[in-house]
Amino acid sequence: MKKIMPGRSISTPAMQLAELELFPARVSLVGGREPSRSLIVRMVTDDGLEGWGEAPIDWGPEELMGRASAIRAAVLGRNAFDIEELLTLDALRHAPLRCAVEMAAWDLIGRRANMPLCYLFGGCYRRRVPLALRLEADHPRRAAKLADEMAQQGFHAQVLTSTGVPDTDLAAVRAIREAVGDRAELRLDGSERFTMEAARDLCTELEFDSIEFLIDPLNTRQLHAAAALGRQTTVPLALARSVAGPADVLTVVRSGAARFVVLRLPDLGGMLAVRKSAEVAEAAGLKTLVCTGPSLGIAAAAMLQLAAAMPVLDGCNECAYPQLHDDILTERLELVDGMLTVPQAPGLGITVDRAKLEPYQAA
Repeated sequence: MKKIMPGRSISTPAMQLAELELFPARVSLVGGREPSRSLIVRMVTDDGLEGWGEAPIDWGPEELMGRASAIRAAVLGRNAFDIEELLTLDALRHAPLRCAVEMAAWDLIGRRANMPLCYLFGGCYRRRVPLALRLEADHPRRAAKLADEMAQQGFHAQVLTSTGVPDTDLAAVRAIREAVGDRAELRLDGSERFTMEAARDLCTELEFDSIEFLIDPLNTRQLHAAAALGRQTTVPLALARSVAGPADVLTVVRSGAARFVVLRLPDLGGMLAVRKSAEVAEAAGLKTLVCTGPSLGIAAAAMLQLAAAMPVLDGCNECAYPQLHDDILTERLELVDGMLTVPQAPGLGITVDRAKLEPYQAA
């Protein structure tokens, strides 16, 4: 076998980044929820190959103009294959931005390899990914009605966003449980709204309501506080917003702070960080899920490629794609009985329709 001598150069495949476009966009969901902002990234190589990325970033057009030149200066001219190098750039310190740029680079790599990313990440372990959809707790009866409709459509996990008012949250939990029964698992996202005392009282009530887990109940990200709460309740706890990479997952494991981790793709800064974090969780036997947040289709496809390749992501992963008014793809992702089919075209598996993108661009 040929040896590589120290200091000797190694020829690597080149895929030089020649063009980068940034599009601020609005993501509108059904059900009267407030639109959120997303940043769409388009990267083009010197030979014309196109890759796309997306992450929730609340930048208006003026702020984006001020940042765009620095981002282009840092990224253009680099090799899209050099993912780890891209992730170290100061211009990409903001985790959601890093996520969108890295996603576009992975899309380029998959397109160059002429295969969907799941095959580069370990193979297509699953062809369809079951989803969890999000509900708002502020109107318990409306939430219960929507939960029943979702269960009938095959969505067997639902995430209820806390109002921060325990009585309202509990009313919504019980209304949903009455409407849905055992047809769907229910998760409550505390959204870091509660003091230790309030969270403990909430958990005492929830012990009778059979929820799958409670996400981020405490208004602190100190893991010893979450571990202390966990010792005082039988309600399973999950951590999401305090997890920004593999080191945080390891700290969760060591502290015993939660039984579940929810890996939020933009918060971790990209697909590679999610893969590394999920591997740590898997080694420790920690239940693991991934979440994309609202997406116009690009980030949803990235989540599907990850979940397809990683056996540890075997639960219902949160994705708002079925709740979109519309996406920006030439073909919608296939939804079957509460599951999205993993697209099998090269890269992320999707094609962006530039004409559909224009109406969603944020003013």
